[in-house]
Amino acid sequence: MEYVVMGLIIALLLWVTWAVVTERSHRRLEEQGQLPPGPRWWPVVGNIFQLGLSPHESFTVLARKHGPIMTLWLGSMSTVVISSSEVASVMFKNHDVVLAGRKIYEAMKGDYGNEGSIITAQYGTHWRMLRRLCTTEFFVTSRLDGTHGVRSRCIDRMVRFVEEAGASGTKSVEVGRFFFLMAFNLIGNLMFSKDLLDPNSESGARFFYHAGQVMEFAGKPNVADFLPILKWLDPQGLRRKTQFHVERAFEIAGDFIKERMENCRENEFCTQDKRKDYLDVLLEFRGDGKEEPSMFSSRTINVIIFEMFTAGTDTTTSTLEWAMAELLYNPKKLKKVQAELRSTIGPDKKLEEKDIENLPYLKAVIKETLRLHPPLPFLVPHMAMDSCKMLGYFIPKETQILVNVWAIGRDPKAWDDPLLFKPERFLMPNMVDYKGHHFEYIPFGSGRRMCPAVPLASRVLLLALGSLLHLFDWVLPDGLNPEEMDMTERMGITLRKAVPLKAIPIPQKDLHNDV
Repeated sequence: MEYVVMGLIIALLLWVTWAVVTERSHRRLEEQGQLPPGPRWWPVVGNIFQLGLSPHESFTVLARKHGPIMTLWLGSMSTVVISSSEVASVMFKNHDVVLAGRKIYEAMKGDYGNEGSIITAQYGTHWRMLRRLCTTEFFVTSRLDGTHGVRSRCIDRMVRFVEEAGASGTKSVEVGRFFFLMAFNLIGNLMFSKDLLDPNSESGARFFYHAGQVMEFAGKPNVADFLPILKWLDPQGLRRKTQFHVERAFEIAGDFIKERMENCRENEFCTQDKRKDYLDVLLEFRGDGKEEPSMFSSRTINVIIFEMFTAGTDTTTSTLEWAMAELLYNPKKLKKVQAELRSTIGPDKKLEEKDIENLPYLKAVIKETLRLHPPLPFLVPHMAMDSCKMLGYFIPKETQILVNVWAIGRDPKAWDDPLLFKPERFLMPNMVDYKGHHFEYIPFGSGRRMCPAVPLASRVLLLALGSLLHLFDWVLPDGLNPEEMDMTERMGITLRKAVPLKAIPIPQKDLHNDV
């Protein structure tokens, strides 16, 4: 009993000490300049209890009271939240460089730093080299045009899987699962020239499992991010679990790299007329040895490849699942986009990328989905690399910057009927796009740290969604009415549906046979 009392006394003393330290730290920063306004914070925990289960919604409510640029303290982490297009415009136009840093959360801090990471590397020479490499070798138009057959095959396979799982219109399927498998195999083909998820690839299935675990654990709120005194303890085990699965995934990817290098030495795989995949590009890279590495280490290649999978699969799945959910929730919109597809493409043909330009309503559906359901509601968190002033407010060095694009996309000052799913708004002439220049609509971000994968994502999202809408009719299971659908959100790495979408796919060929 005495030991318990002693432990409680020590814990209380540590809490009081930490409260005093954080109080002084906060006051010192406030004395250096006027911070953006914000709600009252508590010692040690700051505003953590105001996060709620859906921080993007909680911060939207707080911004109505404290303004579109607002200071919060998440434990000892100073955070500035931006919630309007006007403030976002000032940030990206006038302060893009100084706010181009990255806030790295504890779960993703491995033993080797952030070398090779486009997402988490700090802004500088190394990051610029990685960004340039992926934009010129992976997301450039000529490369994307050359890989249209890969995207078509992966989506054709998804269609077959959906038809088989739906038993020709008699069973419901979990729609997001098939989008995820399609996106994962697509990245696998672009990286390694192979499907990673097929009956003959045990290693691909294991890579898929470990990548999924990383996304699950890294997306959980971590108390060690808010209270650095706890980072060595890792009380929730999130860093330990995340890094365990990262290492297992790296081992599998390392085997793929080793296999490729052995094939190259035997001249069985590396021929002059073979189209390069991204692994070839990484293995053949030769830098100047000064500002660039002379060649990439296997660890760096692992990081780059793994990041492509984690960044490309969950965001694609989230957007496509929400698009299907909104269409099923709004049956008239569903019929309208299907009518456009079937009148343009015809019942006996499949959708191809060259058809997309003739499908404005399909494009509007994707754009409206990204407005209401941006996959990353705060983008990837920025960080102030140095202290600066923005709109007259002092932004301390290492402050986390969250751009609440979820709130911006639903701002009634910028959008009519902002909470309604209305693809028609994107059919208006001179309407905004998601290329980062219209700050009321930045689901992929803006400026230097804008998502480089927009050219690929814009093709995949349209082709995948259009194919399933063109080839199947969709019915909610168990006689569920659209107004009874659960449309609540679940926050992880991306903004997913809290309840996965299930629907019955009825192949068009069955519809024709019934006529």
